[in-house]
Amino acid sequence: MTTLDSPARRARRVAGVDLAGTEWPLYKLEALVVGFLVLLTLFVITGSGQTAVLSAAAAATVTWWGRLAYYRRS
Repeated sequence: MTTLDSPARRARRVAGVDLAGTEWPLYKLEALVVGFLVLLTLFVITGSGQTAVLSAAAAATVTWWGRLAYYRRS
């Protein structure tokens, strides 16, 4: 029977960074940084909070899933 914590599953750990005693996966931090940069850039360019927030959320989501797939593959 296969469980979620099988040896094959544990071998696929992604890179992490220790922040305040908690290990954060690197792809999550990258997604937060990309989302924040998109938010600031679009807010300065357009002056519209709606456009900036929605675009930042989309960019962070795409980065999150894309980088997760990258780290799991390598």
